[in-house]
Amino acid sequence: MTERPRPNALSWLWLAAAMIVLDQLTKWWALTALQPAETPHPVIPGLLNWTLTFNTGAAFSFLADSAGWQRWFFALLAVGISVALSVWLARTPRRDWRTALPLALIVGGALGNLIDRLHAAKVTDFIQVFIGSYPFPVFNVADSAISVGAVALIVFSLFAPPTKSAA
Repeated sequence: MTERPRPNALSWLWLAAAMIVLDQLTKWWALTALQPAETPHPVIPGLLNWTLTFNTGAAFSFLADSAGWQRWFFALLAVGISVALSVWLARTPRRDWRTALPLALIVGGALGNLIDRLHAAKVTDFIQVFIGSYPFPVFNVADSAISVGAVALIVFSLFAPPTKSAA
């Protein structure tokens, strides 16, 4: 008797697709509603502003001042990470949401920023948060998805329920 294949977590890629759509819609809004280098638009004074900026590098503008090669480096990195995480999803049981949810968020965020890199050679950022009087670097929905996904993956792995051992 052949064993039925177990459903894998690739169906969670719907969440990645939703994050890409949300990211691109919010970036479109930012590009049409905000002007670069303008005074920030307070949403919650002292906590949250809309501020349109562009980043040719990675997180915290890492390598933004390089000669342009970083565009292709980060594009290839996004593709490689997305493929690797999709393979991980294919090997993850569908019911394992503690693994699937964070992976899908990271894939969606990586591909959302990849679209910007391929289309405009820079990533559109527009969310500025303050921690006290310190402004956190401006970011976007894709960056949020990557960050939340990475933190969730770590937290879920640290506090995973004990697995039953096969005896």
